Amino acid sequence: MTATGILANNADLETQLHWLDTVPQLELGVHLNLTFKQPLTTVMREKLARWNGLFPNAYVMSLLIVTGKISVATVRAEWCAQIEACQHKKLVFFKFPRAYPHVARVISIGAGISENLPHSSCSLDASRMAQAVDRCGLIRNSLMQTMQLLNQRHINTPTPLFLGLSRSGRLDYDALALIFSTLKAGQCYELMCHVGHFDAREITDPRLIAYHDWEAELALLQSPQLHTLYQRFNIQLSHYSQLSN
Repeated sequence: MTATGILANNADLETQLHWLDTVPQLELGVHLNLTFKQPLTTVMREKLARWNGLFPNAYVMSLLIVTGKISVATVRAEWCAQIEACQHKKLVFFKFPRAYPHVARVISIGAGISENLPHSSCSLDASRMAQAVDRCGLIRNSLMQTMQLLNQRHINTPTPLFLGLSRSGRLDYDALALIFSTLKAGQCYELMCHVGHFDAREITDPRLIAYHDWEAELALLQSPQLHTLYQRFNIQLSHYSQLSN
């Protein structure tokens, strides 16, 4: 793993930023967020009063944006706040959830949100492996890819092709081998992973738990078999900073 995205509205942000200081070789970015915990801006919290000031799920947020109940300006202010919360770190990219309708315009309509973050990361699975783990996952992935195509014209920052969406949260060796077999020589890709140690006190949403196996993905990325796959498919790990070279 060569980079990680920070969820800036996490209550334990300062502790997690301190942990990141112990791995200076890791490139850092901001995982712009509209679905997890409490927004940083007062305006966004007021808009979400019905949900106790917390972000609802992606489908509800998409509906609120489509209907204009949450404006692009409100989204932009929230994302600016999330980036600013991490500005004392050296940030090189932002993780941009293109699945939301219209909000790709946030990146193109205002100076400041991305001027110090030269690289973006999107949410369209570039591999030909489009299977999801279940029917709900297939519907989710189809909606996300449709929204990404609608938003594509608004993005003009260097962007690697994205991998792993179709097996989001439950990436395993066989899926990874199949993904790697579809890649083209000379192209830069980003593989999405959700690695970590599961804490039942922190993660309580059964829907989130249902399609995430954080510790299995962590074991996969630390396994010797993964490095064997790198050699088999001639894959070299790189950094966002190399995209513009």
